[in-house]
This record gives sequence, C-alpha cells and structure tokens, in this order.
Amino acid sequence: MSIRNFDALFNPRAIALIGASNQPGSVGATLAANLYGAGFKGPIMAVNPHETAIRAALSYRSVAELPVTPDLAVLATPAAAVPELISELGQRGCRAAIVISNGFGDSAAKDGLRQRMLDAAKAHLMRIVGPNCLGLISSPRAINASFAHLTPRPGHIAIVSQSGGIMSALLDWADRRSIGLSHAIALGDTSDVDAGDMLDYLGTDPTARSVLLYVENISHARKFMSAARALARMKPVIVVKAGRSAAGARAALSHTGALAGADAVYDAAFRRAGLLRVAELDELFAAAEILAKGVRVTGDRLTILTNGGGAGILAVDAVGERGNRVATLSPAVIAKLDSVLPEGWSRGNPVDVLGDATGDRYAAALEALLEERESDAVLVINCPSAVADGAETARAVSRVVARQKHVPVMTSWLGGTLAQAARAHLREGGLPNFATPEEAVRAFSHLAAFRRNQELLLETPTAGVAIAPRQVEAARKLIRAALREKRTSLTEPESKQLLGLFGIPTVETKLAATPEEAGACFEVIAVPVALKVLSHDIIHKSDVGGVVLGLKSRAEVEAAAREMLERVGRIRPTARIDGFAIQPMISRPKAHELILGIAQDETFGPVILFGRGGTATEVIGDRAIGLPPLNSVLARDMISRTRVARLLAGFRDVPAVPLEPVVDILVRLSELVVQLPEIIELDINPLLANYEGCIALDARIVIAGKKGRRLGLAISPYPHQLEREIALGDGTQLHLRPIRPEDESALAEMVALCTPDDLRMRFLGPVKIFPHATAARLSQIDYDREMALVAGELGAPYGVGPIFGVVRISGDPERKTAEYAILVRSDMKGRGLGYRLMAEIITHAREQGYQRLFGEVLAHNVPMLHMASDLGFRVTHADGDTVHVELKLDVPEPKP
Repeated sequence: MSIRNFDALFNPRAIALIGASNQPGSVGATLAANLYGAGFKGPIMAVNPHETAIRAALSYRSVAELPVTPDLAVLATPAAAVPELISELGQRGCRAAIVISNGFGDSAAKDGLRQRMLDAAKAHLMRIVGPNCLGLISSPRAINASFAHLTPRPGHIAIVSQSGGIMSALLDWADRRSIGLSHAIALGDTSDVDAGDMLDYLGTDPTARSVLLYVENISHARKFMSAARALARMKPVIVVKAGRSAAGARAALSHTGALAGADAVYDAAFRRAGLLRVAELDELFAAAEILAKGVRVTGDRLTILTNGGGAGILAVDAVGERGNRVATLSPAVIAKLDSVLPEGWSRGNPVDVLGDATGDRYAAALEALLEERESDAVLVINCPSAVADGAETARAVSRVVARQKHVPVMTSWLGGTLAQAARAHLREGGLPNFATPEEAVRAFSHLAAFRRNQELLLETPTAGVAIAPRQVEAARKLIRAALREKRTSLTEPESKQLLGLFGIPTVETKLAATPEEAGACFEVIAVPVALKVLSHDIIHKSDVGGVVLGLKSRAEVEAAAREMLERVGRIRPTARIDGFAIQPMISRPKAHELILGIAQDETFGPVILFGRGGTATEVIGDRAIGLPPLNSVLARDMISRTRVARLLAGFRDVPAVPLEPVVDILVRLSELVVQLPEIIELDINPLLANYEGCIALDARIVIAGKKGRRLGLAISPYPHQLEREIALGDGTQLHLRPIRPEDESALAEMVALCTPDDLRMRFLGPVKIFPHATAARLSQIDYDREMALVAGELGAPYGVGPIFGVVRISGDPERKTAEYAILVRSDMKGRGLGYRLMAEIITHAREQGYQRLFGEVLAHNVPMLHMASDLGFRVTHADGDTVHVELKLDVPEPKP
C-alpha cells in the first residue's frame, strides 16, 4: 500500500492496549509492562473487561469506554475477536493497529478471519502490523508496543524482521553490546504493512541511520524494490534472507529457468537495490557492530596493526578470502615507523609491533599509519601479554583515534577475562571491537561491499539501445502467429528471426521437411553444416540425439537425417517431428560457449541470466542473474560475477574477448523483455564468443498469451509510450522523452550552459559545480515514483545530443502529492519550452493519480510565479525568500 497513517504507528498521541493482563508471564502482561515502562508521554489505556486496573492504571471494559480516541491500538486478544475490535476502533477514529494475536493461519483463513480483519480496517483506512507478530518498538517516542524481553536503549539502527524470534535475538545481541536502536519492527504475517512499507518510512526518519533487515519472502516485489532502492541511496541496509537452498528453485523447461533458482534471484534483487546481503545472523551482528559506530570506508584496502604475528597473518588470510586488499605501506610511512618502532618490527603490512608493545608504542605506530593515503581503514589487534597492559593500550589507541576522524579504525582485543577492561575502554571511545581478527575483517568487507554497491548505482552507462518500432511489431507478429496455432514455443528458426529483429547476431538457418530436402540445403550452403531436429515436443535436442555436427556432403546430411528420425522416434516415440534445421558450422578459433537467457521468477518476475554455456551448463552452474531493465553498467557487472569472465579476459595463447558485444546483447535481451512480455522463457545456448565477436548458434523461446503465466517486471522499465515530438511556438521541433541513466553527461552539459542566476532559481541557492553523484542521481530515476522529461534534438540517440530543458516530479509512496522542478537551458528561454514542459508533467501527474502538485519558488523568480499562476497553481504560503505554490490535480482540467 503506502506509508499512510504511519504517523499513528510511530508518533501516536494515545495508545490503547486491548487484551492487557495482570497474569504473570502472559503476553498481555508483558505488553503492558513494556508499554507502561518504556516512557511514552501520552496516555496508555488498557482494555480488559475482567480487570479493574492494569499495572496500577485504570482498565476499561471495552473500546467504547475509552476516554480518548487512540491513534494506535495494540491487540492481544483471541483471533476471533480481532475483526470486530478493528471495526470498533476504526469507528472511534483509530488509525493504526498492531495485531499481536495469532490464530490467523490456514484453517482460520478458510473462515475468512484474516480478510474480515482487513475489510474492517480498510473501511477506516486503518493500517495493520501483523497479525502474529512480536510488535513494534520506536525509541524516539519511547514506545515499546511488543512482548520482547527488553526495551533497547536509544540509537540509530533500525531493525525490520519478518520473524519475532530473530528480532528478539537481535535485541538481546544489541543490548549485550550497548548498541542503541531507533526502531525494531516484527512484521509477522504482513497482511497489510510489509517490508516495503517499512523501508519507505525509515527513509523519512532521520533517527534511523542504518537498517538491518531479516526477510523470508517478499510479497510485493515492485514496491519493495522501489522502497529499497530509494532507502539504500541514503542509508546502509544490511539484509539476511532465509531459505538459500536450491530446493526453492522452480522446475523450468529451459536451461535458464533451471539455473535461475529463487535464492539467486533474491540475491540479484538485493544487489540491484543497493542492499548489502550477508549469509548468516552472526554476519548481520558484525555489520551492526560497525554500523553502530558510524564507520564508513572509501575503499577495500586494510592496514593491520598487531603485537602478534600469528593474529596478523589470520587477518591477512581473511582479507584475501573476502576479495579485499592488504594496503601497501608507502616509503614515507615505513620511514616514520622505523623511527618509532624497535628494530625487529615487520617493516610491512601487517605491522607487527612485537609482543612487548606498550600503549605508547601502539599509539606512535597508529599515528603513522593514519597518515597512509594508500589505506582505507586500520585494524588494531591486541594479543594478551604478561609484560604489557591491554587496558592501557586500549586507552592509548582510543586517544589517537579521538584526535582524527578521516580514517576508520576497528579493533580486536583477543582473550577472555584479561581483555574485558580493555573492551570497555574501547566501547567508551566509540571504537568497534570484535572477538577475533576474522570477525573484524568480515565487518570491514561488508563496508567495502556496501561502498561498491553504491558506486555501481552511480556509474554512468553508455548510450542505450533503441529498437525501431517496426522491428518490435515484426517480432510481435511472429508471436501472434504462434499463439494462433496454440503453440507455447517458437521454432528455432523463428526464435533466431526474433533475436535478429532485436539486433542479436544469429547463424543463418534453413529448414527442410525431409532428409532429401535437408541434403538439397547443403548444396546451397556448400560448407560443413550442423543438422538439428525440429519438433515442438522436444525441448533439448541434444538429449535425444537431435543434433549432428560437421556434415561435409549432401550424402552425409541425408544419411544423418534418416538416422536422426529413427533415433528420435525410438527415444521419443510420441514427439511430432516437423523436419530439420540446417545451418553452416561456425568456425571461431578458441571461442567460448556462453549462455544468455530469460526466465520467470514467482516473486520478481522476468530475470536475465548470463553464464558459461554448452551442454554441461547446468552441471557447471556458473551464472549470474540480473533484473531487467539492464543498462551497460549493470550488464557488465553481471558478467564480472561469473567465473567464465576470467576466461573471457584471455589466458595463455587465448586472446581476450571484447566485452562490448556481450554487454550489448544483454542490454538488447533486456529490451526484448520489456517490449515482448509474451516471452516467458528464452535460451541462447550457446552464444559463441571470441576476439572476433559473438554469434548465437541456438535459441529457444517459450511464449504465453494474455491468459498465460506472465509476470510483471519488479523494476519499472523505461516508459517508451511517453516519447513524442513536440513543437514550440516558433516552429522548433523537439524530441520529448523520459530521462535515461545515460543522459548524465548531457544533463551536466546543460547545467554548464545555464547562467548562475538561472541555476540559483532552480536550486534555490548558488551552484558552483554539478558533481557526478548529483547528475547520476537526477538521471537514474525510479519511473514508478519519479518522472523527468527532457527535451532534446530530434533523432539524437539515447544519451547523446544536447538537452534543452528538463522537468521532473518526485512523488510520495502513496501517490497523493508530488513536488515539481524545472530547468530550461538559458539560451532556450523565452520560446515557450518551460510552459510546454510544465504542461506535459502536469498531465503526466494527473494520469498517475496524484492529487496535488507543489513546488518551492524563490519570491523574486517572477517569470516562474507568473507561469505557475497561468497553469493554475496558487500560492499557499511563503517561508522567507521562498514561496510555496500548489496545484490541485483531483479536479478536472479546464477546457481550452
């Protein structure tokens, strides 16, 4: 849904606890103890018809008797009573409820209990967390509406969990380490409020600076992806996903479907959203430890400072195993260390300051290492020693770190009882401490991975592909013809023809109905050929002997065709044979066999696969999954995550394969997914790739009609339907289209051609530079929640050519309000472009269902205020030099 009424969940004026109890150990008693004990400043009203008071506070017999209307209700009653209670609460004006009650499982669902609860809530726009949940904790408002065993101390980490047990474990872990939390939410059965809603809300709450997420499944993929992508641009999000086994993979007809297991798709989705996935809860704890201290890194190079050589080596091993790097010490830093350390120090990284190192020695070495520009973080390890005080060393290290803030420092004080005092000093100094060097390196690797994810989100892709409308329509005709024949797949020649229409190179293929016709085809091709059986009933031709390679004469082709008919008929007697496909043997010296494909995931819809191909592709299992739509950056990242990528880079006497053609094919497959939703599975196997380029030798496409199994994309694709030509008043023809990620450079060039005064009007302040991160963020948008329309030259390719003007809106998750912004290149002003762009974005906002469009305009920006007035905007209020203008969209457009 949305975050509507979430203020009632997290910032209520009054709370009702229905099902409160005085019975020790009961859920109702624990809820009462937590609510009354957390420090909430508003009224908490207990409802229990059998109790006069709950924890010395007056108890009410019913919802009707409540003296104050609660914004939030917490229900811990038998499930059967919940729908009626929700209805009563809604009638009183309550806007949110946390349903702790269980008993809404399969048997109850058959009786419509869950649906009756939701129907009762919907009538009053109430939001429901749960049912069957542990509850909700909000530290900023001192709310503990849960039956957790403790109330966490305030902090800046938020926990969102689909499991109450996992949330309890995280609360206990954080308490033991004195780590504070901003929020902790157990979602339970997610009948209404789900993970996507919570991520949306946490993106708006400044007290939550990072998020720990535990999920078992995602129910609304597009909403989750939009919320996660928006949040991850602002705050680190660490996720654990339960259910990683291959048992969750769907059986599919294609190699791609078999390889695209459910967990691999979740992994791709988290990566695409910019989330950092960890495999186990202890990794989540390690990430939380370092996030709680506000540590961030700018690279993957680690420096290790230790008084024990063995501990340092363990850390180095862990760094390498996790794909990070041990920093190289510069000659200047080594010289400085020589001046402060004994002669026997290691003179390299790890920096071994020897077993008798005192706090002063540690401090001197650390000060030198913090000046090393080739390092992104320092790990300080201390092993127990009879000749040096570990606690005194901890104090010395803390003092050095307190004097600088630019280099992250982590610590690992080994030992048990002897190290407790030292760890206390480190906690007081705000330094993250880990029980072992391996744990510390693991935490560092999480930070480095998060940084890489963020950089990937901001990389600028190359110009995208544009498939001509006539080619798309020709592809649709192929599909419609097959559907009219009630077929669920295209033939291999049809599949190759369709790929060719999307610019994917394929080998020429001829068809023959009989062995004799196949022989005649050889005479035309006149080079060694491959012979393949044609049958809609045979999925993998090689499995039934339906492929013969290297035939060199007409006689060989005819004989092979007859033998193939006999062999296939014996192995698959019920299969209908439609004939043969004959194609020239492609000679590509030292080529690699790749697989590219499309499959359907039940949660995230269409996915794209890349990996090592050939007949053993499923055995090898070397693949990467990506969510469409793809661009060149995302496609290149997919390739890099496979083992075959190392082979493509070249080795020994095998030349490197240029990646651009492979990247281009992946992007074209992505466009195919967007334009042809009827295609539910596709295999290109093998795609032959070497230094000469790529060519598809075999292809197979599975299709479905309107009533078939077609799933929507989890990420809103580029909206081609919004592209069109527009004419300005002076007759100038321009191309109006949504912005694309590859427009970053053109957008920056447009800003560079604007006057400082125009930029100040647009950005409400002086703009001296337009950095890459800003341009990337403005050009890489979520089309489901934002829209930016650019006006450019007719015929200019995507990402190429000047941009003359851009207008954008950014909406709230529930699509009630949206904020607009507009910028027209200074030399294009006065020609009506600004007015036309505003009119176009207003129409789009109205079509998307927004009720209100608003903007902030400088009071002395008279032209913008006049234009806004002409378009129907009204000034609602002013704040200093800024004027707030607003347009109601839920009224009909005025007739011209």
